[in-house]
Amino acid sequence: MSFEQCQRITLLMAGFNKAWFIAGGWAIDLFIGKETREHKDLEFAVFRKDQLDLKHYLKEWEFKKVIKGEFHTWGNEFLELPVHEIHASNKLNREEIEILLNETKDHNWKFRRDPRISSPLNSVWSYSATGIPYLKPEIVLLYKAKNTREKDHQDFMAIKGYLGNEQKQWLRYSLELHKPEHKWLQFLF
Repeated sequence: MSFEQCQRITLLMAGFNKAWFIAGGWAIDLFIGKETREHKDLEFAVFRKDQLDLKHYLKEWEFKKVIKGEFHTWGNEFLELPVHEIHASNKLNREEIEILLNETKDHNWKFRRDPRISSPLNSVWSYSATGIPYLKPEIVLLYKAKNTREKDHQDFMAIKGYLGNEQKQWLRYSLELHKPEHKWLQFLF
């Protein structure tokens, strides 16, 4: 995969009139502006409140919701927590995408794993130099802190020097609340 995959999602979502953004390791690389490691998947996020709009927009796709690691057909019901992951497959060409649902309340993004952590909605995503929307790296890293794998640690080490002071402070505060023993805290000064 290269940024071409991110561009394909951008083309696919060009007519979607709600917020969406690349998530995961690709979001880290879009922030930096270069590929820092090999990526085996690509996921993007939408706000939970917009899930049915997304399903209607991608009407040529088949959807599965993920419940406790297992795939189940997603009808037309509104998905509530703990469901936060959806997989879709294009009926015409079998292309597959992974979609992550993000929480909101009022005008804030809310961290689904710890409601004490939030950020203003208009501050959770940005755009690459080529116009690809991506989830801000400090939020991506907070998600990656739950079960930190080697690729997650690689992402952190690749980006830590690019984070501004406010981003580091926000991530440090969030980790101190949510994962106070996390090894990344030692790097966030």
